[in-house]
Amino acid sequence: MSLQDNKILTTLGALADQHKFEIYVVGGFVRDYFLQRDRSEMDFVVVGDGIRFAELLAKHLHLPKPAVYRNFGTAMLKWNEMQLEFVGARKESYRGDSRKPQVEPADLQSDLSRRDFTINAMAFALNAANFGALVDPFDGQKDLSAKLLRTPLEPATTFSDDPLRLMRGIRFATQLDFTIEEKTFKGMRAMRERLRIISQERITEEFLKILAAPKPSIGFRLLDDAGVLEIIFPEFVALKGVEEYKGYFHKDVFNHTLMVMDNLAAMTEKVPLRLSAVFHDIAKPRTKVFIEGKGWTFHGHEDIGARMLPGIFNRMRLPNDWLKYVQKLTRLHLRPIALTEEECTDSAYRRLLFQAGEDLEDLLMLCRADITSGNVKRRERHLANFEFVVKRLNEVEEKDRMRAFQSPVRGDEIMQVCNLAPGPLVGKLKTAIEDAILDGKISNEHDAALAYLLAIKGDVRL
Repeated sequence: MSLQDNKILTTLGALADQHKFEIYVVGGFVRDYFLQRDRSEMDFVVVGDGIRFAELLAKHLHLPKPAVYRNFGTAMLKWNEMQLEFVGARKESYRGDSRKPQVEPADLQSDLSRRDFTINAMAFALNAANFGALVDPFDGQKDLSAKLLRTPLEPATTFSDDPLRLMRGIRFATQLDFTIEEKTFKGMRAMRERLRIISQERITEEFLKILAAPKPSIGFRLLDDAGVLEIIFPEFVALKGVEEYKGYFHKDVFNHTLMVMDNLAAMTEKVPLRLSAVFHDIAKPRTKVFIEGKGWTFHGHEDIGARMLPGIFNRMRLPNDWLKYVQKLTRLHLRPIALTEEECTDSAYRRLLFQAGEDLEDLLMLCRADITSGNVKRRERHLANFEFVVKRLNEVEEKDRMRAFQSPVRGDEIMQVCNLAPGPLVGKLKTAIEDAILDGKISNEHDAALAYLLAIKGDVRL
C-alpha cells in the first residue's frame, strides 16, 4: 500500500494542516514500510503538543479520549484496530541510576537523533506541502539495505541514555537477521552494566521476543558476546565449556541447548515450549560427576532443574502461569528417550502418558529437538528409536485411554463406599487405584476400579 492510500496517514495529515500542526510518522512504521512488513501500531511525532493533537483527533473521529501520559508527553488511542501513539518532538535520557527517563522538548532532528538505531531514526512527513517526504538524517535507509544496525549518535551516548537499547538491538538483529556494526557492538559491551538500572520486566520482555524469533540462538550468542547474558541469566552462561578427564569428554551444554532451541523453533512458535528448551538442561553444571569406567554423568539434573525454576522465574519476572508447564517438561524430558533404551512394558508407557497428560505432544517435540548428535548415523538411530516410542505411546493411548487420566472412582464415591470422612486416606486409596490401572493390574473402567477398591479398602492404611 502506498502512503497516499493509507487512510490513517492522510487523515492525520489533513487534520494537522487544519490545526496548524507539523506531523510525522516515525520509527518502526517507516522501517517496516521499506521492509514490507505489517504493523499493528504507528508512532507519530508532532512538532509542538502531541497530547493536544491526539485529543483533537479523538474528537474529530468520535473516538474515546486518548490515554495520556503527561510525564512523558505522550498520548495513545486506537483507530481501526491500529494503535496510535503521539508525542511532541522530544529528547529523553536516563540520568545516573534512575529508571525513569527525563524528557525535554526538542525539534524533529533532535528527536530522531535520540532514537536507538538509524533504521528507526527515519520519518515520513504527513502535511500536504511535503506529504511522503522522507526525513533520514542518519542514512537509515542505506543501513536498512545493508542489513546493518548502527546508532545515530556515539554508541556510548545512545546506550547510556537508554540501556534497554542493548536488548532491543540484539532483538532486532535476531528477528531481522541483521549485523550489528562493530563500533555499535563495542558500545554495547562497554555499557552493559547500565542494564542494571532497567526494570526486570522490560528486560524480560525483550528476552522473550528474542526467544520468539525464527532462530533464537542468534540472539543468545549476541547476548553472550556482549556480556549481557552473564548479567541477566548467569545460569545459562554456566552451561558453557567442555571438560576432558581420563579420555572422557562431555559435550558443551551451552551449544547443545542453543541447537535444541533452534530445532524446536523450527517446529513451533509456542514461546513457553521454546522456554522449556532453554531450561531442560539448566541443572547439568550442578549435577556433573565423573564416574570411573563410565565417564561424565548428570544424574537427577531433570528434577534439580525443575526445582531451580521457581527462583529463576521469580528473579527474571517470567510469567508465573508458565512455571508449572515448564517445570513439567523439564522434569519429564528424559523419559521418552529412556523408553528407547530398553524393552519396556505397557506400564512404563501408561505412566508417561499419565504424567505428561495434555502436554504429551509438546514433550515429544522437546525430546525430538533434544536429539542433536553430530554423528549422522547415531542421530538417525536415535530418531528411529524415538519414533518407535511415539508409535508405542499412540498404541497404548488408543488401547487404554490414558490421556487426561483420573481414577474412574472419585473421592466422593471412595468416602461413601468406605464410610470415610475427607482426609489423606481417601487420597491414598485413589492413588492405589490409579497405580493398579497404570501397572495393568486392572482395566481403566469404573466397575473394575470399584471392585479393586472393595478388595483393598481394608488393607490400605495411613
